[in-house]
Parts: sequence; C-alpha cells; structure tokens
Amino acid sequence: MLRTERHARILEHVSAKGSVSVEELSEILAVSGATVRRDLQHLDAMNLLRRTHGGASVGNIGLETPMQYRSERRRPEKLAIARAAAALVPAKAVVGLTGGSTATEIARILADRGPVTIVTNAVNIAAEMVLHKDVTLVVIGGTARNESYELVGPIAEKTLADYFTDVTFLGVDGISAAHGCTTHDQLEAATDRAFTDRSGHTVVVADNSKIGKVTLARICPLSRIGHLVTDGGAAPEELAAIEEAGVTVTVV
Repeated sequence: MLRTERHARILEHVSAKGSVSVEELSEILAVSGATVRRDLQHLDAMNLLRRTHGGASVGNIGLETPMQYRSERRRPEKLAIARAAAALVPAKAVVGLTGGSTATEIARILADRGPVTIVTNAVNIAAEMVLHKDVTLVVIGGTARNESYELVGPIAEKTLADYFTDVTFLGVDGISAAHGCTTHDQLEAATDRAFTDRSGHTVVVADNSKIGKVTLARICPLSRIGHLVTDGGAAPEELAAIEEAGVTVTVV
C-alpha cells in the first residue's frame, strides 16, 4: 500500500470513528505499529488529526484534507461517478472542470474519448491534459491553493467571464437540500460560482460523504444545479430532498 493511500485510510477511519488506536490501525492496514505511529506523527504535524496516547483522534473540525490524500479515498466510487458523468458530455463539447479527484478522473475519460475542449482552473488537470492531442485546453489563471491545486480569486473570475461552457462539472465539499453547494474556502467558492454562471448545464459530482454535508462557504443554491451524480452510499432521504428541489439525481 502506498504511503499516501495509507494516510488517506487513516484519516477516513479517524473521521468516521472519532478516535482509533494504533493496534486497530495496524490490523486494518496490515503494517507494524511503528509504521502507524510514524504515520500518525506525520498527520498530526500537518494538523490533520490529533495524536493521542496509544492512537489518534479527530483534529480541527471542518479542516480541509489536502488533495494528495483525498485522491486515494473512495476511489472505486469516484471512478464510477466519473464514468457516469462523462457519459453526459456530447461529442466535441466545451467542458468546464473545477478541481477535485473525481473531476480529474472525468478529464482522463474525456481526453481518451476526444476531441474535447476543457476549461479548468485545476493545475493538476491542466498538466495531464496538455499532453493529449485531442484536447483543446484553456487554463484559468489565479492564485494557487495548495490544498486543492486550483487557481482561484479575482483573476480567475475575470477570466471565466470571457468563456462559456456547454457543461461544467463542479466538485464540492458538501451538497444539501437546505444549504445547496458548499466548499471549505471562500475564494474557491466564488470561483466555482463563476464557473456555474458561465455554463449551460452544471453537474455536481460528489461521493456519498459529501451528501447532506455543509461546509464554510456557499457556492450556489440548488436552483443553479441541473444534475447530481453520486454513489449508492448516499443517504436516500437527502437525495430525495435534493430531487424535490428540481435537481436530476443519478446514483451509480
């Protein structure tokens, strides 16, 4: 198991249970207690959890997990969501992509299918897409966020005002019937909102951990969203409420 994948699984278990012991993590991950303790020390130094005597507990509530760890979490679900989302894109479309691990998988599928025009503010997506001859790539400038690899802020919003996409795939940190789409960062929320303002159709791609969740900064109400693609682990009652608000919901 890769170190980043191990860290992602540790964060997922701590988040789900509130606290966990070294022995429990050692058994789950099939590694030694010494390896687990080194991992916990590293994650504690990054303020992603709190190291305790004999284990770890959750750290700061609402802290955003860096992209390198999020990309390994719920990977099968994200791949299934990405495939269903990419199927919504017509041939030769202009596609907007915000950051996130699911959006990255969508970009890879579209690039292999090509030709396609991709408008993105995610530097990791841009770095991959520039190598594909069937992809016309437009990169939105701005201030880089090292948590999400996205370029955000006034420059990004001003640039997006000059473009229009057929469909935009929006990655969120939370989506709920009551509060719409939210994310951890205010600048990112404003840039994401600019994507939705300039798109003919906005599709939210979110695994089940995001459904019913609310984070700091509001991106937009559900009235600005046309479609939600998620996985079967999402709470049925929350999905029903989102559908009642007028959003088409696809569960993979």
